Amino acid sequence: MIDLKENETQFHRETAKKCFNEAWEYLEKNTRDANDEQQMLHLAHTARYHWSLVESDKTELVRHLAISDWQISRVYAGLNEPQLALHFAKSALRIMEENNMQDILHTGYEGMVRAFAVGKDNVSATDYIKKAREQLGRTVDIDDEDRRIYSEQIHETESLIGQ
Repeated sequence: MIDLKENETQFHRETAKKCFNEAWEYLEKNTRDANDEQQMLHLAHTARYHWSLVESDKTELVRHLAISDWQISRVYAGLNEPQLALHFAKSALRIMEENNMQDILHTGYEGMVRAFAVGKDNVSATDYIKKAREQLGRTVDIDDEDRRIYSEQIHETESLIGQ
């Protein structure tokens, strides 16, 4: 017998992954036109929506919601929308802090840096870059490759301060 709930959960999980990854591909493009930017925004929000419908344990759910809000913040930063970038960065960080997600908390801080940098609040951005670096240094539950990737993201984001 087919388990419809399981099939539905699998559909939402696969759709969320696909949309998240496609939104990331747009984020990484050197140049985007207006259609690209609109598609990127829709994909990021759609990924978050589908993650919210995945039937899973609470830990997995809140982790995906936090990461999705972080990605949405990056999208808005890429669209030069500092208020919306900050809104979603705060949401991601709040979820991470409330759920003691020490292994990705540096990512939440990095999102705050990016949002503040886009909004030209260099003082706040500098405060959060310090927090991001310190937290990454304390994070023990990641491998060397992930640590390198996160470190590069923090460095890339730091380069936005003062621009």
